Amino acid sequence: MAEIDTRLRADVHELGELLGQTIKAHLGDEFLERIERIRLGAKQGRRSDQAEHDALLAALSDLPDDQLLPVCRAFNQFLNLANIAEQYHRIRRRRPDEPERFEDTCLVDLMQRLRASGLDGPALKRHVEALDIELVLTAHPTEVTRRTLIQKYDAIADTLARRDHDDLSIAEIATLRSDLARLISEAWHTDEIRRSRPTPVDEAKWGFAVIEHSLWQALPRFLRELDSEVGREAGSALGVRAAPIRVASWMGGDRDGNPNVTASVTREVLLLGRWMAADLYLRDIEQLASQLSMQAASEELLATVGDSDEPYRALLKQLRSRLQVTRAWAEQALTRPVEEPADMLHELEELRGPLECCYRSLTDCGMRIIADGLLLDVLRRVNAFGLGLVRLDIRQDASRHADALSELTEYLGLGRFSDWEEERRCQWLLDEVHGRRPLLPPDWEPSADTAEVLETCRVVARQPAGLLGSYVISMASNASDVLAVKLLLKEAGVRWPMRVAPLFETLSDLENGAPTIDRLLSFDAYRTLAGDEQEVMIGYSDSAKDAGALAAGWAQYRAQEALVQVCADRGVKLRLFHGRGGTVGRGGAPAHMAILSQPPGSVNGQFRVTEQGEMIRFKFGLPGIAVQSLRLYTSAVLEASLLPPPAPQPQWRDTMQGLADRSVEIYRAVVRHEAEFVEYFRQATPEQELARLPLGSRPAKRRSQGGIETLRAIPWIFAWTQTRLMLPAWLGAGQALAEAIDKGQAVELRDMMSQWPFFTARIEMLEMVLSKADGGIARFYEERLADPELWPLGSRLRDALQQAIDAVLELRETDQLLARSQLLAESVAIRNPYTDPLHVLQAELLKRTRIQGQEVAPGLERALLVTVAGIAAGMRNTG
Repeated sequence: MAEIDTRLRADVHELGELLGQTIKAHLGDEFLERIERIRLGAKQGRRSDQAEHDALLAALSDLPDDQLLPVCRAFNQFLNLANIAEQYHRIRRRRPDEPERFEDTCLVDLMQRLRASGLDGPALKRHVEALDIELVLTAHPTEVTRRTLIQKYDAIADTLARRDHDDLSIAEIATLRSDLARLISEAWHTDEIRRSRPTPVDEAKWGFAVIEHSLWQALPRFLRELDSEVGREAGSALGVRAAPIRVASWMGGDRDGNPNVTASVTREVLLLGRWMAADLYLRDIEQLASQLSMQAASEELLATVGDSDEPYRALLKQLRSRLQVTRAWAEQALTRPVEEPADMLHELEELRGPLECCYRSLTDCGMRIIADGLLLDVLRRVNAFGLGLVRLDIRQDASRHADALSELTEYLGLGRFSDWEEERRCQWLLDEVHGRRPLLPPDWEPSADTAEVLETCRVVARQPAGLLGSYVISMASNASDVLAVKLLLKEAGVRWPMRVAPLFETLSDLENGAPTIDRLLSFDAYRTLAGDEQEVMIGYSDSAKDAGALAAGWAQYRAQEALVQVCADRGVKLRLFHGRGGTVGRGGAPAHMAILSQPPGSVNGQFRVTEQGEMIRFKFGLPGIAVQSLRLYTSAVLEASLLPPPAPQPQWRDTMQGLADRSVEIYRAVVRHEAEFVEYFRQATPEQELARLPLGSRPAKRRSQGGIETLRAIPWIFAWTQTRLMLPAWLGAGQALAEAIDKGQAVELRDMMSQWPFFTARIEMLEMVLSKADGGIARFYEERLADPELWPLGSRLRDALQQAIDAVLELRETDQLLARSQLLAESVAIRNPYTDPLHVLQAELLKRTRIQGQEVAPGLERALLVTVAGIAAGMRNTG
């Protein structure tokens, strides 16, 4: 492990050295020396050298306005380069004497444990073929890095990979170093900050680019590996239609609180997906046509193409023509309404059928080795990405559907739908959903908001079913919320059973989730619509913001247990959809740990989860990293399904409930009832300024007026992360644990940590976020920005932070956070000398820009935004 750390530090040092050369060439020796003095001052300050620390503060506070931006840019760029080096070291080739990483061995290790458990090969194959893992890419605005820079950073990582060989000549090494220097210079001379907010279509294009440049290669690579492991155990590989992993998206479909996502935007994104998919498949078909030149073919294939010397090429030529027509149609339809040509691809089977015909023919003619090459890779892509590249979810707030129906019922003279009792609403909705007459009067002119809801449903109705995923209902709380969407979809002309998933977000909604679903499934008329499967989405971000991370985590666990039981009692298969964020305060956790900490029986071969913001890049941005992520997801879902974690002991449940109750009491006492808290939050963090950062297309607030309760979970977390107080992730949790330890429960809590995966995950994630917290930095923001009468509150919050740290150290029986996670500790240590100056600079910039008010100098505003991006890079997450 020490060798790995040494090599990582060597790469970080070299990239920093090359960045220094670029800065020197652009800004001169004196400027570079100033940067180095600041860096060393930060490093010494970390070693408790108070004089060096004070000198650092003085040097940064005295910088003239015109020096702030380049200094901020230098530290921001270094942190991004450190991230590149660290990400590359996750996938670089291992030397024989180096230990393998967990993400590289988890699948093989699991296969051995499954064999030891008595599972035979055929059973394993059945379970793997039945896997249903869906990764849902979202446009939540936490990716601060521009796509242009991401591409340059990917090129730097690729250059590090090309250099990672022992047999390179001196000239080759020099060339690669020159390539690195050029790429770093390109990044330095590129603006880090977007000049304007991305549109929802821009966000969708960004998601498509992740698929094109990474997942398109990574997914078939991973499935080859999975094929090999299953074949070794079962004696035969997976079937050609096995699709254990699929990709979906909210980009262009998530309209919850985002007025920029309209029906026309959703239609445009769906068309772009079809265009991009057709284009990518065309590239594959061109390669296949050059490969499949053989003559021997099955009767089935010959009957399809007629007399041909090269039957495979003949069939692929037909398919290529249809893909070209499909791509041309999608391109034209983006600018004007156009009829669908008869010879375009309308359904997935029209794409998959010819490829499977080629596969069967090659296999029948003794050419299985050829069939299992690129052709099988393309079939795997078809299964995973379909005709639209991603399956697009639609998300809308429950109140928008209720308002639309209220407007309609008032027009029809029935009264106001929203004012009815729940029983009446459900009965009316079920009667209408099964009614034969149209419900919408032809002469009715609804309001703009209602017309938009209806038009969105009509866009859905005009699509092939395979292009859409689920219709997610935000802030759902009643069975009628689901039935309302079913009725609106039916009236719009949707003739296929689109999944409708209520999203339970707040603490009370999580607690009432199972009774709500039980009520819904009690309606036979609903069961005829939905069949024997029900999807439910669990919200992590808003529940944590509502109740604190510990109480929310326990509520999510109990909600899943109850939902599993309700659906089992009703004879319905439950599909849980996890709405996780990237940070601990929004439900984030390493994928493998998160899945294995779910209640027993809740995974059961299915796992649907959101992948958000910068986490998409960190998990899937490079093909090698993406393969590791797919391996972690698949092994964890298999393990949770076939070797489920133990249920907690009754006493542990009581203890956990006590911790949750106490933590939410402490959390809400501060966030809701502390008179000065909102003002402290506004003054001592960059919350106000974050709204100006052109991150995503969605507003920072659900409503323009109001306090913390109207703020979205992302800027709520984002602001505390920037100041390193990290408050949402530990507030309440640390104090509740400390009180339990004081009552003599430490031994029991350690038993829970060692034997209950759910509790283990909570403590490990708490420890990780506490390792990133820094009360000294948070105090600096406070003293620089907040009114002195607010300082006592800040002092109490930092005392609570220290109490949380002490509680975790006591449970871990150690005097150092992350003592068991040296790689993570090393990662934090590498970044601190570069994040510390950015925090000081950010606080200084906040002070100067707030003094200037509405007339902020453009250079200062840009420098401030660069510090936001840099600190996000240093923390490896934003919101």
